[in-house]
Amino acid sequence: MAIKLVASDLDGTLLHSDGAISARSVRALEAVRAAGLALVFVTARPPRGVPWLAREAGVGGLAICSNGALIYDLNTERVVEERPLDGDTITGLVLELRRRLAAVAFACEARLQFCREPHFVSAEALPPDQVLIADALDFARMPVAKLMVRHPQSRPEALFAAVTTAAAGRVAIVGPADLIEISSAGVTKQSTLTELCARLGVAADEVIAFGDMPNDLGMLMWAGRGVAVANADPEVLAVVGEVTASNDADGVALVLESLVQSG
Repeated sequence: MAIKLVASDLDGTLLHSDGAISARSVRALEAVRAAGLALVFVTARPPRGVPWLAREAGVGGLAICSNGALIYDLNTERVVEERPLDGDTITGLVLELRRRLAAVAFACEARLQFCREPHFVSAEALPPDQVLIADALDFARMPVAKLMVRHPQSRPEALFAAVTTAAAGRVAIVGPADLIEISSAGVTKQSTLTELCARLGVAADEVIAFGDMPNDLGMLMWAGRGVAVANADPEVLAVVGEVTASNDADGVALVLESLVQSG
């Protein structure tokens, strides 16, 4: 079937390693839109990390953010759908992980608000007025799209194992890494992309998807054509049948140029 929709991860996939989007990629996205194909960014980023890129790339419409927990309208810069974590689930996880790991630290993305505990070390430098400092138990009263967990002494695999055990299948977990991301049960990039495509009347066989990390695997395997970039995680490269050039070599643009030309 002909491709009708392009779904692409951002960091490590469409964007270069420095976080920039290349002129070649911008031109490829323009060609995709000119050919009448829909374009959806599917990212772990919260909504605040997407508008500047959309403006630079000239992309509008809907974006899937926070690993599928939020659908964000790039034109109005508003969250239009959300799949938040249940407050009781957040409370239970925080208490259980504190019992298991004394120095554990939490943060969360609550719709458009970033919240963190005082001892949570964030890699993102935000102005103080854009960060809410609070105890993790207070997060349960917020519409949390994504709960994040760090521990200064634990190895990623050990932290992931502790979170997985404490969660007991009640949530979706992205890891292992030094930052574990937790979403509501069943909420993934693939689940939200599947729902969005169904509403748009686009079948899986009509989707081409690009990604690089294990949290992209679901949508890469679901799409009619799933493409990994050469710099992808070994787990992804071992499963996905089609591999393009790396993100820094504009691998996504390379495939999109060929797609538009062949169409």
